[in-house]
Amino acid sequence: MDRSTTAAATASPSDATPGTPGGPRGPEDAEAGVSVPEGMPRQRGEAASKPSVPCPPVSRSPVSRPRALARVLAPARSRVPRAWRLFPTPTGTPFTFGYAALLAVVSTTADHAPPSLVHALQQGSSTDVVHLVRHPVLVLLASALWIAGGVASMYAAGFVLVLTALERRAGGLRTAGVFLLGHVVATLATEVPVGLSVLTGHLPGSSLHRLDYGISFGVAASVGALAGLLGPWLRWPVLIGFAAVLTGDLIAFTDPLTDWGHLLSLAIGVSTWPLVRGRRRSGTGGTGGPGGGGGRGAARRGRRAGVSGTSCGSPGTGGVARWFLP
Repeated sequence: MDRSTTAAATASPSDATPGTPGGPRGPEDAEAGVSVPEGMPRQRGEAASKPSVPCPPVSRSPVSRPRALARVLAPARSRVPRAWRLFPTPTGTPFTFGYAALLAVVSTTADHAPPSLVHALQQGSSTDVVHLVRHPVLVLLASALWIAGGVASMYAAGFVLVLTALERRAGGLRTAGVFLLGHVVATLATEVPVGLSVLTGHLPGSSLHRLDYGISFGVAASVGALAGLLGPWLRWPVLIGFAAVLTGDLIAFTDPLTDWGHLLSLAIGVSTWPLVRGRRRSGTGGTGGPGGGGGRGAARRGRRAGVSGTSCGSPGTGGVARWFLP
């Protein structure tokens, strides 16, 4: 017993071969000069210290993190409203911008022109029954150049805000179509019964020359169409609130024909939801531009990237998403 123990202790590490009793168990033990007895298991750290697949080096350049941060925060920034997007621009909303400029010129001219001249122009562009029978296309277009109450009226502000928002989401052609559809259909729906009532003797002949002009029918139709592009938590309050205002005007019975036309125009705008939503389904446009609908999907992809990590433990864009996204 003493002899064998002494012989094993005095044996040189170089004399033993790997895999023999009392010799090194592998190349790691041979390099360290440690003799491991037979039957003793290895430590786990020795096997886990060297991965089977080496990880690529992680770039720590100072430019990579700001760029990754900008890519991750882009969807979140697109959902933040910007003040300048509430107003029309020549490139972003050319239809609303050009139409608003034309209305501003007409209203400014009417404010400085003689009242008799302004009244004659308004009478000539009125969409009453007589003018609709003689020159329907001309008066329908000319009547949409006037703002009842001037540029300080409620419908002037509504025109700028509502049509700008609608054009940014649905495009200029669809916005023009919605406005023109509400203006024409509501005008005909309110004036044709007047002509029939005069023919049957229920209204006097002077009703055929009823003064009727303005952009209110088109604005009401645009409000109804825009509501279809909003989220449900904003869509129904807008529709119910605007319809309540129009119903209050109708109950006041100040101008029942015009008030009925406003409610009809709102319903026409609601009926155009499939038309204005078609561009958003097609996926054209950015998150904040016309037809944008990818902001939420991109934000979800950013959150998924934040949950999943890389195999080598690099921070990447996922860690940035977890830090800055809600």
